[in-house]
Amino acid sequence: MKARYLTAATLAAVLAVAGCSSKKSSTPPAASASASGSSSAAVATSSSAAPASSSAATGGDTASGTLTVWLQNDAQTGWPKEVAAAQTAFNAKFPNVKVDVQYQTWADHLTKLDAALAASPPDVVELGNTETTKYMANGALADITADKGKFDNSATWLKGLADSVTYGGKTFGVPYYAGARGVIYSTAAFTKAGITAPPTTLDELKADGDKLKAVIPSTQSALYWPGKEWYGAMSFVYGYGGDIASNTGGKWTADLEQPAAIAGLTELKTLVNDLSKAPADIDESKQDSAMAQGQAAMIYGNGWEEGAVNDPKTGNPALKIDAFPMPGKDASAPLPTFLGGSDLMIPAASKNLAWAEEWINDFTGQAGMTALVNDAKPIPNTTSLLSLLGTSPFAAAAKTSWFVPTAPNWADVESQNVLQNMLSSILSGKSTIEAATKAADTQINTILNGS
Repeated sequence: MKARYLTAATLAAVLAVAGCSSKKSSTPPAASASASGSSSAAVATSSSAAPASSSAATGGDTASGTLTVWLQNDAQTGWPKEVAAAQTAFNAKFPNVKVDVQYQTWADHLTKLDAALAASPPDVVELGNTETTKYMANGALADITADKGKFDNSATWLKGLADSVTYGGKTFGVPYYAGARGVIYSTAAFTKAGITAPPTTLDELKADGDKLKAVIPSTQSALYWPGKEWYGAMSFVYGYGGDIASNTGGKWTADLEQPAAIAGLTELKTLVNDLSKAPADIDESKQDSAMAQGQAAMIYGNGWEEGAVNDPKTGNPALKIDAFPMPGKDASAPLPTFLGGSDLMIPAASKNLAWAEEWINDFTGQAGMTALVNDAKPIPNTTSLLSLLGTSPFAAAAKTSWFVPTAPNWADVESQNVLQNMLSSILSGKSTIEAATKAADTQINTILNGS
């Protein structure tokens, strides 16, 4: 069985803010934010997202001041050495600039940020990759498009993260790190079914699923697939050449009823109907428990879910498991995976843009990211460093990824469960794929183009 990549707690926190069904970190921050606020605090807006000036432009030994950095407490508990190394590298260039790292928690960091943007914002802030769009759209973040080439590996950033720092064709941040999904399976079940190697195509996956059905209990799913598992479902949509929605001339158009998306959803429905006994009206939040309790030979889950399945207290440590990327239509590439993760952004009101850019590159550039991956094993922000994770199936899956539409109102699509309800209707047989996607597209168009 392959080594675990990322602790359960670490990747759970990352994927929680990316809209995934995982546990949010509850570790208290080491230092409180410089500003506090209520949930009613509005996101600060700006007529221009042009970079703020900084004395660091001429920098060096004469530069002095304080650079304020907000990181989530995953960094505090998971990779403090890498945070310290970034500070050392930065201070080698700017010895008189103090780097004030303040650790936040996922539960309240946006409330604090909204208040700080209207008063005294940090110079660098970590955001979950599905949290960035409204801040980019509202002009709250610095446009660093002109400086993108200064950041190491910017040409090879993971697509699912690069998309999350891009709005209107401009770049507003730097990808930090990610988590991906793969098929987690029982090695004992595979052995019993005579499966000697993981499938590399969807046809092979179906065939292996049928082999599993012949040897597992009748109550167990060969592939446990909850009906509302929209992250996995959209991997089929993107894998077959479709997308959720596209933007032309400032207008969003939902695309789920287009032929490519229909083809992907049709493939998914065939697979689920054949291999899954999971209810069509639940999401994936408890699928790790279902596997631990003997309800699944396979699940499509996040890397951290391996640890959850084997958790000594809440899972089944005796269950031997492994993983492989979700296969695609052919063996050339797996289906694209949704990447949950984090980005580092610079508020437009920061007066220390150049310092902020330097610190971010010291932390997430070639040297910093290499150290982070070697030490803590997250998925790096660039395809060029995925090899550091060896044979990790989750790293392999991250090579091809997708991201949600970067529309200011996208969060409302998620909160209104548009995709979840569409999929539940399809997989339960209550609606045809054509009818369900047409209804979902109507809702998505209304939401994304609303004021």
